[in-house]
Amino acid sequence: MDLASIDDYKEKAWSLLPKAHLDYYRSGAGNEYSLRLNKTALNRIRIRPKYMRDVSKRSTKVNILGLDLEMPVAIAPTAMQRMAHPEGEVANARAAASAGVLFTQSTLSTSSIEEIALATPESPKWFQLYIYRDRDITKNLIRRAETNGFKAIVLTVDSPLFGHRRADIRNRFTLPSHLRMANFVGEKATQIQNSSGGSGLMEYVNKQFDVSLRWEDLKWLVKFTKLPVIAKGILTAEDATAAVNCGCKGVIVSNHGARQNDGVPASIEALPEIVAAVGQRVPVMMDGGINQGTDVFKALALGAKLVFIGRPAIWGLAVDGEKGVQNILRILKDELDVCMAITGCSKISDINRTFVVHESFYSKL
Repeated sequence: MDLASIDDYKEKAWSLLPKAHLDYYRSGAGNEYSLRLNKTALNRIRIRPKYMRDVSKRSTKVNILGLDLEMPVAIAPTAMQRMAHPEGEVANARAAASAGVLFTQSTLSTSSIEEIALATPESPKWFQLYIYRDRDITKNLIRRAETNGFKAIVLTVDSPLFGHRRADIRNRFTLPSHLRMANFVGEKATQIQNSSGGSGLMEYVNKQFDVSLRWEDLKWLVKFTKLPVIAKGILTAEDATAAVNCGCKGVIVSNHGARQNDGVPASIEALPEIVAAVGQRVPVMMDGGINQGTDVFKALALGAKLVFIGRPAIWGLAVDGEKGVQNILRILKDELDVCMAITGCSKISDINRTFVVHESFYSKL
């Protein structure tokens, strides 16, 4: 089978992964309306190309918060990647490093902070943080990220609890017994291997995460860490403004892969209001629904400075480990480059709002 697109990798990965693992990676909350919306909303945006603009020399390079990256595509934090491949997050991080892009490690990783740092000592890395009820555990995670060369803390703000993911409930999803939450020891490393009848992940999160979080806790985090803090899971201008006022150096527009609340907007739909609210103060980034280079272009045109992919990297990982993720990143870079050339952009900073319109622009004709 020739794997020429992310959809090709997805189809192959879906045929390889055990059902419970596949359902975990691909499912969304509720009836999965927002999961579908992440893609259909992108499809409702039309690209308006501008021709005869000399695109003989092009570059996809960007600088985000002091990091020089080969393209404005990064790896999103995704939990429990060793279910997709024995090397899991380590293979994913190595692929990102070889492509010159940013890798973000999840708190709920099946590879430890130290393993990722050892595998990719010089590459740009961020650490995604959940705040635990036991604040000492949270402090320890932050200090380990600082010590091991991570360049920012990405606080997920949309998850006091995890949303109802019905596939996980039906499957009574648990982490396989040969794996563990590698950033922890004892019960916090292995509790997710058990279920009392529903999703073991939901039971773990409900027991361990701090459901009482307020903006004051974000202010505490900003003061506690030496690293810049980025708020992930922002869907409104109000929350974006609150996060920046608390000291965040960036925000990620995200509906958590549509895995929290069904019925929320697609990330691309929420992006413009957040760019308008805080885009002059901090970099606004986005994840959700990115499936090809033209999707990246659309997000950049609407003001995103960096776009994250989660599931596509998992599909590459499941099919061919590190090489599979490398190919996913190569495909996206090639597709973005071709889109830029045909649209009339030589560099990322050329891409702006004038290159896209909503489909209704044409339906009026």
